Amino acid sequence: MKLQRKNRLRASALGALVVSGALVLTACGSDDNSKPKDGNTTAAAPKGDPKACEGAKGQLLASGSSAQKNAMDLWVNGYMATCPGVQVNYKSSSSGEGIVAFNQGTVGFAGSDSALKPEEVADSKKICKTGQGINLPMVGGPIAIGFNVSGVDKLTLDAPTLAKIFNDKIKKWDDAAIAKLNPGVKLPSTAIQAFHRSEDSGTTQNLGKYLSKTAEKDWTYEPEKKWPAPGGQAASGSAGVAAQVKQVDGAIGYFELSYATAQSIKTVDIATGAAAPVQATPENASKAIAAAKIVDPAGKDLALKLDYTTKAEGAYPLVLVTYEIVCDKGNKAETLPSVKSFLNYTASDAGQKLLSEKGYAPIPAEINAKVREVITSLS
Repeated sequence: MKLQRKNRLRASALGALVVSGALVLTACGSDDNSKPKDGNTTAAAPKGDPKACEGAKGQLLASGSSAQKNAMDLWVNGYMATCPGVQVNYKSSSSGEGIVAFNQGTVGFAGSDSALKPEEVADSKKICKTGQGINLPMVGGPIAIGFNVSGVDKLTLDAPTLAKIFNDKIKKWDDAAIAKLNPGVKLPSTAIQAFHRSEDSGTTQNLGKYLSKTAEKDWTYEPEKKWPAPGGQAASGSAGVAAQVKQVDGAIGYFELSYATAQSIKTVDIATGAAAPVQATPENASKAIAAAKIVDPAGKDLALKLDYTTKAEGAYPLVLVTYEIVCDKGNKAETLPSVKSFLNYTASDAGQKLLSEKGYAPIPAEINAKVREVITSLS
């Protein structure tokens, strides 16, 4: 009996060590999704669906948006625990790289923070032999504006001021425009170090959409994945921008909220014209995303139109929705069952519930119901 008790204690200790190690790997931003890392964040397969893994097997490759990396880590871990016959490997790179990989036929699906452009849809028809690439909204959340200014714990900015900062027009933290928005805050004369993405990024494009709609005089660039403005410093991926903001005094940058949460980076409250500035939280982002409209409600492509100009109380307007990009028809026969099985999992109640754990916002139920319908119809 003593020997059995000792073995149980040893197994318990080893289990705790494995979970602890998994959490460290996740916090370091590892992109190795070859096996589950954290049993505490594993969600069950959709209840009442005994065929959740039917036909799914082998390796499923995907790549794209780094904004959804932390959500994808949770999903991959949970799904592979439920369907151990599938090895899902999501490469966190950028939306642009993900779309290129998809249109080259090297991945089963891609993640992108912005919907496919017409020319990208046209290119997809070469891979989706009898169909085309479509957008399935799967992840929502705020684009946080992270800052690191010594002595400043709380900061409010509005769209025109943000535009001038990222457009290299405001160069010091004690600039009059910033001081006006932050009465009573002692702002240093530290030089502003603005960081942006070095590669094509849907997060960059969403920031551009927000600024072009809310600060038209100060942000005159077309919203594109490539960073358009002069000045500033570039870093690779959301993780790279967040790392620079974390370590550089005077820094400011943009990335999905989970990167700020994971590294305890302070984030900007945005003055929208509502009664009070709005914090970057999943709940506040959900209020903005809930007002999104499907561009073509009659079709299978579920690209959304977001309202970046909302002044609703508590609605955080600087949001993104990450799409999983798939072929509506003409998917590869060897990967189609795994693609459908995995995406069914991410769109399930269990999969969506995981999102709030990492600072994301679940897709509104009405839209998500359509997402599930389209996944079922993939062929």
